[in-house]
Amino acid sequence: MKSVVLGFLFLGFSVWGQTTISKELTYNEFLGYVKKYHPLVKSANLQLSAAQANLMMARGGFDPKIEVDFEQKKFKDNEYYSILNSSFKIPTWYGVEIKAGFDNNDGIYLNPENTVPNQGLTSFGISVPLGQGLFINQRMADLRKAKVQIRLSQSERNLEAVAVLYDASTAYFNWKRNFSEVQLYQKYVTNADVRYQGISKLIEQGDKPAIDSVEAGIILRNRMLSLEDSKLKLAKAKLELSNFLWLENNVPLELQEDIVPEENLLATIKETLRTNDLMLDNPSLDKHPKINALESKIEILDIERKLKANMLLPKVDVGYSYLSEPSYIDNYRFQDYKIGVNFYFPLFLRKERGSLQLAKYKLQDSKFDLDLERVQLKNKIKAQQTEIQSLEKQRQLIASLVKDNETMLSSEDRLFSFGESSVFLINSRENNLVSAQLSQIAIDNRFLESNASLFKIMANPE
Repeated sequence: MKSVVLGFLFLGFSVWGQTTISKELTYNEFLGYVKKYHPLVKSANLQLSAAQANLMMARGGFDPKIEVDFEQKKFKDNEYYSILNSSFKIPTWYGVEIKAGFDNNDGIYLNPENTVPNQGLTSFGISVPLGQGLFINQRMADLRKAKVQIRLSQSERNLEAVAVLYDASTAYFNWKRNFSEVQLYQKYVTNADVRYQGISKLIEQGDKPAIDSVEAGIILRNRMLSLEDSKLKLAKAKLELSNFLWLENNVPLELQEDIVPEENLLATIKETLRTNDLMLDNPSLDKHPKINALESKIEILDIERKLKANMLLPKVDVGYSYLSEPSYIDNYRFQDYKIGVNFYFPLFLRKERGSLQLAKYKLQDSKFDLDLERVQLKNKIKAQQTEIQSLEKQRQLIASLVKDNETMLSSEDRLFSFGESSVFLINSRENNLVSAQLSQIAIDNRFLESNASLFKIMANPE
């Protein structure tokens, strides 16, 4: 009878609890939900759409324009004046503006300068800036900056999306860690319960002292306490993970009880995040979103600098318009025209020179930021690569340590079956094994987070 009880006792060390059928939410599937439906990722996409709308607005500065100005005055049956000025303008890239117009004015009190033939007066001409605005002006600068802003918004969108994916990954890894700890404690609660029941039967038969049941009971309650605490952590981890689960139309999801994390995640993490390709000695930073964003900001500031430098030039606008009556428009007369010259130039240019200096300082400051960011990124990548390599070695060492502790516990079980050990020694061996397995779970979690950190540093969400 004693051998039967002992056999029942030791078989308990391999019991993992009741098997249940669960649905696995893989890490890759989880990231797919986050990329497609998470509100912050959608918000990042809106910034790109806003940049495209700004580009459309900037292009509107070169849209042709129709202008009509009509004014009439009548008093006591007298028409003082009736003035119609209409024009069609076509702005071009280099500040040149083409203009066609038609004026038709009459009245007894009409200003002489507004007098035109009875059929009206047509005009066709051109306005050219010879100083400010010829090679760059506000319209040109706005359009150039809007085009660069598209690239800047794309880079910023990638950075924001990667930040969301990293936070989501951390939540997933935390869920998996707590899930593994719950499984581990469930196993040892079952083992402790089997041991307690077996020892109680041996005490009833007089083969063990009664104090052994107290020792076994302490072990069981400690295991149950650890299990309850790990269940609490798992429940909180599930709620944290649910923050990243959404469906269409901004419908939030809650993680169901039968959903479990990916079992083989350690083998698939590098493929999912493509961190194998990021373990090169000198990965290229040319397409890095942060570098591209800073380069785009520098380009925008350089456009602003050129515009400020253009303000140092005198403002000289020259305009010429050919005039004719509608019926004689085919008969060109050189003597019928209207010309104009507009000149403006501040004597000291203090406002313009100060504005240019500020633009240069901002540009130089951004270049310093770019140089610093390149160095920091290289060092961060190198540090993260070193950490991943170290954690891979640590995983091998802890796996060996767990195996050795399992061997020690198994040997102690065997000695106990021969009456050459005690519950205290078995508990001590088991505690060492539990500590090693918890360390293994922690190192595996650090390995997952380290790969996610390298993914975040490289900032490629696609």
